Amino acid sequence: MMLDQPRRLGRPASSSSAETRIRILDTARRCFAEQGFGTSTNRTLADEAGITTGAIYHYFESKVDVYVAVYDDVQTRVYEQFERVVDAATGFVAKLEAVLEAAHELNRTDPTLAVFLGSARVDLRRHPELAAAVHQVDRFSNDGFFARIVDVGIETGEILAAQRNQVTALIITMTIGLTDAVSGNISTHRDAVDAIKALLEGTLITHSALPPARSHRSTSR
Repeated sequence: MMLDQPRRLGRPASSSSAETRIRILDTARRCFAEQGFGTSTNRTLADEAGITTGAIYHYFESKVDVYVAVYDDVQTRVYEQFERVVDAATGFVAKLEAVLEAAHELNRTDPTLAVFLGSARVDLRRHPELAAAVHQVDRFSNDGFFARIVDVGIETGEILAAQRNQVTALIITMTIGLTDAVSGNISTHRDAVDAIKALLEGTLITHSALPPARSHRSTSR
């Protein structure tokens, strides 16, 4: 008895068009995350999605177009969730902690989101044509998003206005680190999120236990 083989799709019927496009984006996100833009091919994407290469061209004109659509989809998923939790929290610390928890939950439920964003930073540097195409449709600003949260902190008195740029840069550095350095291990990611939250709350480092600061001047006898 022959086993049933997965049906390979050519030009999809209108009723399955949306589902097929979603499957292409989900498959492409995994491929780009694991293999990078340069190594992934439309044939690879089609084989992984269980469709013909021609079916991809029904939706996208080129591999660059597929990548841009994946990038926009991932950014939309992440920032829509971030915006929801930020709107529900009050104050700088609460808003940032809500973003950290949302990032952890997104990484727990779909690790390919973080892996793709990490690999995207490399791919966009390596492929100028790809960076230019993504820039045209990029609707989200990492810097702008976190700068708005810092501005809330200035309004509430949690942050000094003179330290706006430094705090914004620190947050961006920490969140990129969460994505690029520890997203591959959910336990380590959890530890990192908890450590950042403890740092924000002033409980990570006990200053009273530290030895007195030494002078940087050398003394001669």
